[in-house]
Amino acid sequence: MKRTVRLTLAGAALLGALGAYAAYPEKTISYIIAFGPGGESDISARLQEPFFQKYAKQTVAIQYKAGAGGATTWSQLNNMPADGYTIVGTNLPHIVLQPLEKDVGYETADIANVYWFHYTPDALMVPADSPYKSVKDLVADAKKKPGQITFSGSGTNSANHLAQQRFDKLAGIKTTYVPFKGTGASNTALLGKQVSGSWGYTTVQMQLGDKARCLAVAMDKRHPAIPDCPTFKELGFDLVGGAYRGIAVPKATPDDVKKQLSELIGKINKDPEFIKKMQENGFAMIDIGLKEMPKFMAEQCKAYTQIATEMGIKKRDPRCQ
Repeated sequence: MKRTVRLTLAGAALLGALGAYAAYPEKTISYIIAFGPGGESDISARLQEPFFQKYAKQTVAIQYKAGAGGATTWSQLNNMPADGYTIVGTNLPHIVLQPLEKDVGYETADIANVYWFHYTPDALMVPADSPYKSVKDLVADAKKKPGQITFSGSGTNSANHLAQQRFDKLAGIKTTYVPFKGTGASNTALLGKQVSGSWGYTTVQMQLGDKARCLAVAMDKRHPAIPDCPTFKELGFDLVGGAYRGIAVPKATPDDVKKQLSELIGKINKDPEFIKKMQENGFAMIDIGLKEMPKFMAEQCKAYTQIATEMGIKKRDPRCQ
C-alpha cells in the first residue's frame, strides 16, 4: 500500500512538472539584451514586447547586460536559470567570430539558439551632399586612390567590417575601415564628414533620412522602406548579409520549453502588424526555428570561418556546433 502511494505521488509530481511546461509561459519572461539600450537589439526587442502579451498573455522584462561586444552575457548564458523564463538576445556574426579570434569564455556551440527572427542588412551610405552619387562613382574613385577612401563602421570584426572587406574584394578596390564604438558614433562620424562614407545598416538609413544617401543594400531584393536604394546584386556584386538577431536559452532548458518558445517567437514573427513595424524601422525578416537551426548554423559557421580566415581574424578552432 505504501509503495502504491509513493508511486502515485511520484506520478503526480511528474505530471505536475509536465503540466508546468505545457502551460508555458505562466509568468513574466526576463529578456536579456547583451548590449546597451538604444541599439538595434534593443529596438527589435521593444517591438516584440507587446506581441508576447498578445500571443502568450505574459509580459517580458527587458534588461541590459552590455560588455565585450556581447561576450560578457553570452559567456554567462549557461549559468542562468534554465526554466524558459530567462531568454537572451544573440547576434551573428558575433557568436561565430568572437570565439574564432580568442577565448571569450564561450564557444559558438555553447549557445542554444531557438530562433533567428530578423537581420539588419548591411548598407553602404555617404553624406547627402557627397560627390558619390552611386556605387559606380565610389568604385571608380577608389581605384584611383587605393586606401584613401574611408568608411566608418560599428566596431572591429563586426558585420559592418565584414561587409567592407567583402565588398573591397568583390569590387577589386582597397578602402580603409575606421571602427567606432557603436552605431551612434559611426553615424556621427559620417554626418560630421570625418569619413568618406559609412558601412551601416538599413535601420541606420531609416534613422538618418535625407541626411545620408544610401548607395546600396546587401539584400536579395530592395528593402520596402528604402525602394530607391538598389541592392548590390543589381549592381553586379554578390553581397548579401548583415547582423542577424535571435533568441537563445541556457542549454539545460527542457527541450519541450525550447520548442514552445521557438513556436511563440515564430507566431510573433509572422504577425502582419509586427512585420510592418519591423520593416518600417528598416529591419528585414527571417524565420529560422529549431527545426532549421542545425542547417542554418552549419552554413553560418562555414561562411564566417572562411571570411575570418581571409581577414586574418581566425586564431582558434572553437566548437561551432
